[in-house]
Amino acid sequence: MLTITQALDLRELLAAVGDAVVVTDGAGAITLWNPAAERMFGYTEKEALGASLDLIIPERLRGRHWDGYNETMRTGITKYGTTLLRVPAAHRYGSQLSIAFTVAMLHDADGKPTAVAAVIRDETSRFNEDRALRKKLAELEAKVAAYSQAT
Repeated sequence: MLTITQALDLRELLAAVGDAVVVTDGAGAITLWNPAAERMFGYTEKEALGASLDLIIPERLRGRHWDGYNETMRTGITKYGTTLLRVPAAHRYGSQLSIAFTVAMLHDADGKPTAVAAVIRDETSRFNEDRALRKKLAELEAKVAAYSQAT
């Protein structure tokens, strides 16, 4: 626990954490992009800052994303502050990622939403393992069903 005499260096913290931290303004422009986001998505901080979140959102999902984002900025309410959201994302070089994240709404002094902060984890390996297990399970269930019908 920090004491009164200790200061938390936010830049050091953001550089040290393994999860990506991305902050966007009310219009969805990226205003913070930590080193883990660079590693995860392939864009440098310089390339990402000021860019739209479309940088990492697969094209087929952008309409739905922006509908939700704009509603969240309008109301200041999100269910993904405490509920993990799992979605596909795009890497700079075209590969698809499976990410999981939560968001925090940031507000001005009057309580108006001004930004969204997301803490993002790459779950691509876990997603692929789960998919392979589901496929194997379906194959085994089909074999059991075929065996049951044959006897």
